[in-house]
Amino acid sequence: MRQGVFNSIIAGLSIIIMGMIAMIFFQGQFNLDWIHAAALQSFKIVFISILLEALPFILIGVLFSSLIQVFVSDAFIRRFAPKNPVAGVLIGGLLGVVFPLCECGMIPVIRRLIRKGMPSYMGIVYLLAGPIVNPVVYASTFTAFRATPEIAYARMILGYAVAAAIGFILYAFMKKSPLKESRTTGETEHLQREAHSKPHSHTHSHPPRSHEHEARPSGFFAKIGSALSHASEEFFDMGKYLLFGALLTAMMQTVVSREMFVQFADHAVLSYLFMMAFAFVLSICSTSDSFIAASFTGIFHSGPILAFLVLGPMMDVKNLLMLLSSFRLKFVAALTLLIVVLTGISCWIIGGIL
Repeated sequence: MRQGVFNSIIAGLSIIIMGMIAMIFFQGQFNLDWIHAAALQSFKIVFISILLEALPFILIGVLFSSLIQVFVSDAFIRRFAPKNPVAGVLIGGLLGVVFPLCECGMIPVIRRLIRKGMPSYMGIVYLLAGPIVNPVVYASTFTAFRATPEIAYARMILGYAVAAAIGFILYAFMKKSPLKESRTTGETEHLQREAHSKPHSHTHSHPPRSHEHEARPSGFFAKIGSALSHASEEFFDMGKYLLFGALLTAMMQTVVSREMFVQFADHAVLSYLFMMAFAFVLSICSTSDSFIAASFTGIFHSGPILAFLVLGPMMDVKNLLMLLSSFRLKFVAALTLLIVVLTGISCWIIGGIL
C-alpha cells in the first residue's frame, strides 16, 4: 500500500517536473517575465550540467549491474563474500579501488549484489566508501589540492573510516534486509532457488507452473540481450529520481549566494553543518566535487572542506531519492543520520590536526 502511494507521488512529481522543464526550455512560448533572466539562465546551466555529469555514470552503473545479474551467479556472490564480518567490512571499503564507480551508478549495483547474496552491511560499506576510496577520485582530489595534498590523504582515510564504522554498526543492529519488498525477476528467482534448496513438502497447494522457474539465457548473445533489457529497466527506474534530484539541486544552487558562505565560515559548529548541507544540496559527482571545494579554501578551514568532500559522495539529494526507491525509509533515515554524525565528528577531529 505504502509502495503504491510512493509510486503515485513520484509519478505526480515527474509530471510536474516535465511541465516545468518544458516551460523553462521553451520559454519563448510562455510568459516567464516574472522570473529573473539571470537566475533562469543559471538554473538551466546547473540543471543540464548535473544531468550530463550524472547520466553517464548511472548508465555505467546499470550496465554493470545488469551484467552481474546475467553473468554472475548467486552462488558465486555468496562464495566470494567473506563470512567474517570484520573482513567483510574491511574488504567492502576497498572494492572501489577495483571497481571505481561514481556514486551516481552505485545504487543499482549494490541493490543487485545484496539481492544476489552479498551481506547487506558489506554492500552498504561499498556504497559509501566506493565513490571516495578509488583511484579516479584520489587523482582528482590530489590535483585540486596540489598545494595541500594532506586534504587528499585525509579524504581517503576519513571516507574509509566512516564507511567502515557504519558497516560495523549495521552488522550489530540491522536484523533484516534493508531492501524494499518489491522484487525483480532476478531476486524472485534467487528466493525461489533458496526456498527449494531446503527440504519441504509438496502437499501444499500452488499454481501448476510455480516450480517452472524462468530459465537463464544460455547463449552469449542471449545473455547480452537479457543484460541490455535489465539495464533499460533499471535506467528508467533510477533516471526519474535523478531528474527530480537535479531539478531540486539546481533550484537550491540558484537561490544560495556566495555571501552566505562567509557568514558561516568562522563559526566552529555551523561551518561544518553548512558545508555538509551544501554538499548534500549541490549533488556534484565525487570525481569533480574537489574542484568546487578547492574554491572555498580561502574562506573555510580544512575541517569543513573535508566534511564537504566526505559527506557529498555518501549522501546527497539525488542519491537520497534513488536510495528511497530501493531501500526502506527507516533504513535510509538511520543511514543518513549515521553519515552526518560520524562525518561531522571525524572531520572536526582531523580538521583540528591539519
